Amino acid sequence: MNNHSKLHHIQSEEKVAALELEHRDLDEIIESLESQGNVDQLKLSRLKKRKLMLKDQISGLRDRMLPDIIA
Repeated sequence: MNNHSKLHHIQSEEKVAALELEHRDLDEIIESLESQGNVDQLKLSRLKKRKLMLKDQISGLRDRMLPDIIA
């Protein structure tokens, strides 16, 4: 792995970590809102959609970070 590849890999790892943190934060916010009972369903729906988008971004980044395996 050359220096450029190593740098790109480190940047990808940092991006994944930041996205995972945001995903966990959203999870806590969603749980808190749901426990309150009377919550704005539109707001809750938007938060859940954002959380799902983050999960997809995390998965995509992880897939790109793994080397291709020739079977």
